[in-house]
Amino acid sequence: MQGRETRGLNPKLKKTVVLVGMMGAGKSAVGRALASALNVPFRDSDAEIEKAANMTIAEIFARDGEAFFRRKETQVIERLLDARPAVLSTGGGAYMTEGNRSMITQKGVAVWLDADLKVLWGRVRHKDTRPLLRTPDPLATLNEIYERRVPVYALADLAVKSEQGLSIDAMARKVIETLKTRPDVLEES
Repeated sequence: MQGRETRGLNPKLKKTVVLVGMMGAGKSAVGRALASALNVPFRDSDAEIEKAANMTIAEIFARDGEAFFRRKETQVIERLLDARPAVLSTGGGAYMTEGNRSMITQKGVAVWLDADLKVLWGRVRHKDTRPLLRTPDPLATLNEIYERRVPVYALADLAVKSEQGLSIDAMARKVIETLKTRPDVLEES
C-alpha cells in the first residue's frame, strides 16, 4: 500500500521540492508518495498547464507551438513555486530552460530522479502516452533525448538514483534522506 513505509515521518518542508528528470524516472509516482509522506500538496506542472489551457499538452504544441508552451510552462512553474511549499513534478523538458533552472534553485530545490536508460526503457516501452517516442525507433529516440538531457539534469541541486525494482515508497524515502542534507529545505521535527 502506497504511503505505508513513509507514514509517521514528521519533517517540515520549507521550500518546494521540484522533481526533474527523464520520462519514466518516476516524477509523478514518487512525487505523490513524497508529498503524502511530508504532508504537503502534490502538484504537476503539466497537469496545471492542461487545466489552465483546457487542452492537452499535445494539443497546445499542435495549435500554438513549443515556444508558446515553454513560456506558459515557465509561468505555471513560477506560480507554483510562489505558493506554499509542496512537491512539484515537472515535464521532462522544463529543466532544459536555463531560466527555469535558476528560478527553481532560487525559490525551491531541484531534485533529479536519476534513472539509467535501461530502467527508463523498461518503464516506458509499452506505453503509448509518450508522444516524443512515437518514432520508428523509440529506443534510439529515448537514447538521444537521454544523452542530450542528462548533462543538464546533473546541474540539479540534489540527485537521487532511481533503481529498477525499488518501490515507490522506498524511492520517496531515499528522496527524504537526501533532502535531510539540506536543512534550508527540510527541517526535521
